[in-house]
Amino acid sequence: MISVPSRPQAGPATGSTSRALALAVLCVGMLMIVLDATIVNVALPAIQHDLRFSQSSLAWVVNGYLIAFGGVLLLAGRLGDLIGRTRVFLAGLIVFTLASLACGLAPSQEWLIGARFIQGIGGAMTSAVVLGLIVTMFPAPQERTRAISLYSFVASAGASIGLLAGGVISQTLSWHWIFIVNVPIGIVTGIAAWRLLEHDRGIGLAEGADVPGAALITGALMLGVYTIIRGGDLGWTSVETLGLATLSVILLIGFVIRESRAARPLLSLGIFRSRQVSGANAIQLLVVAAMFGMFFLTSLYLQQVLGFDPLLVGVGFLPISVSIGVLSLGATASLINRFGAPAVLLPALGLEAAGLALLTSMPAGATYLGNILPGLLLFGIGAGLAFPSIVTLAMSGSTAHDAGLASGLVNTTRQVGGALGLAVLASISSSRAADLVAAGAGPVAALAGGIHVAYAIALVLVIGALLIAATVLRRTAADVADDRARLPRPTTPSVEIG
Repeated sequence: MISVPSRPQAGPATGSTSRALALAVLCVGMLMIVLDATIVNVALPAIQHDLRFSQSSLAWVVNGYLIAFGGVLLLAGRLGDLIGRTRVFLAGLIVFTLASLACGLAPSQEWLIGARFIQGIGGAMTSAVVLGLIVTMFPAPQERTRAISLYSFVASAGASIGLLAGGVISQTLSWHWIFIVNVPIGIVTGIAAWRLLEHDRGIGLAEGADVPGAALITGALMLGVYTIIRGGDLGWTSVETLGLATLSVILLIGFVIRESRAARPLLSLGIFRSRQVSGANAIQLLVVAAMFGMFFLTSLYLQQVLGFDPLLVGVGFLPISVSIGVLSLGATASLINRFGAPAVLLPALGLEAAGLALLTSMPAGATYLGNILPGLLLFGIGAGLAFPSIVTLAMSGSTAHDAGLASGLVNTTRQVGGALGLAVLASISSSRAADLVAAGAGPVAALAGGIHVAYAIALVLVIGALLIAATVLRRTAADVADDRARLPRPTTPSVEIG
């Protein structure tokens, strides 16, 4: 890991302008990471042609990044608490930027896959601590909610923006530039972060330097993400998939046992006693699984059924990005501050379910404007209301000692949910399409039929999230009292970052 020394005697940026600039820097860094997760998908055919990838090996351009990213998130978040969240953010930014340059200059398959793996580690380090920095920078509930809404827009809408950006860059320049463009952005963001973010020292490695626990959780998450990715190719009941899943679960159980007995645990299991934290992360896993699967399936439908090119596919997803942006940056924060996150989350999930229901019921001769756009708009509006609410709940009990851990947990459930949803829904869609072809259906009809079934599974996932929100997240008098106890006192003269 690259060590970033703390700046001596750094003063806290207490002014609203300084904190707003610091928030902008964090969101730019997060957007760069989120974009990279999807921007590469559009350029895969060009990468395959130039570097002579086979179809199976090409998947590792994406998988190498996802495995490293998903495996390191929780550990990176906790390291932020221990050695300083700004240190981890800057170190991750350096690793990500250098690895992006290596990806853009890659002369061979092995070089590109290796650089993507390192890029995933840097991305995990950077994104894992962003929420922790935000909640310590904005302790007042109303300011925190607005800041989280901006973060939620970046984290959720960035995936669809990446499809558009990938189409523009790959068609006007070349696939190399989808990586190289990160270099100047990373340098500028790093310099701004160094100047604007408080260089906190963390609580010290002695408070949680649990090396065996770190090895167990990192191994469990990496193997778990790998199992999810491979399961779609090998079959979910294959010997290899079941064996890998079993080993991943064994490592996870070993980690839980280790943390329950360690004097200085890496992860305090008490964080899961909060209904809001546990419920919000479970809801996010289901919703993100449905969303990533829906993105993939809709992209496939637009290209292979309606004949959209990559650039038009990106434009087709703009309604989701715009809906999420308008709500996340506007009404959602006010609604959460007035009615509470659980009250906003319930109708938001209902809108997402309605959008997926429309997509599930698309007719055989569906058109974009008549059948797809209404579903995307409803889902986008729901997502714009839901994600800030979910993140607010997931970070509700975090303190200066564990904000990085809570941030890493939020990002881990998002990453695992996205990988799981993409792998499972793509596998279900492909299997159903193959069955329809075997029954005599044409290729286009079979593809559409497979996508309809997968949409229905995504709808079930969102309904499951809705049930959790209606039951697990019910607010009690104790919850209200706890919220009031966390409100800042009127006599507080200033706010420190970190």
